[in-house]
Amino acid sequence: MAIENEEDFLQDISLAEEEEYGDEEYTEDELELDALRAERDALKDKWMRALADAENSRKRSERDRREAESYGGSKLARDLLPVYDYLKRGLEVATDEQREVAAALIEGVELTMREVVNVFKKHGIEPIVPQIGDRFDPQDHEAMFEAPIPGTKAGDIIQVMAEGFMLHDRLLRPAQVGVSSTPG
Repeated sequence: MAIENEEDFLQDISLAEEEEYGDEEYTEDELELDALRAERDALKDKWMRALADAENSRKRSERDRREAESYGGSKLARDLLPVYDYLKRGLEVATDEQREVAAALIEGVELTMREVVNVFKKHGIEPIVPQIGDRFDPQDHEAMFEAPIPGTKAGDIIQVMAEGFMLHDRLLRPAQVGVSSTPG
């Protein structure tokens, strides 16, 4: 009985397949047309991928060009920061007596300092100038030391050793500061 049911089952499957697929035979032209359609679809897919890849390459090269234009001189700018620091320190330590004796020299240093600042601004370099009493910000400041100073809260800037600088939106050099460690 089980064998009869199995044969009936197999016969039912054969009949169902014939109904679904039919006994049609494809002509050679139809088979060739199907092959050509498949080849066309594959070539169209390759073409679309190549087009998308070319567009992505164009966008990437444009972004790299803009970045190189904005940040390409960052190494040179970083190397010029000590020059700025030395000029600033030189002007800060000059006494009134020295300013009278070497007025022309001091004026030349001031003009040089002004020109350095103008060149920095022209190229998107902006100073970070923290003030005593500001909160320490690890994104813009570098703590050079901590000291307990009465009348301050922990994390307050108590001394500025060197200004920091930003190149557009990137940190070129953090401001070097001393920070209070007095518990608040």
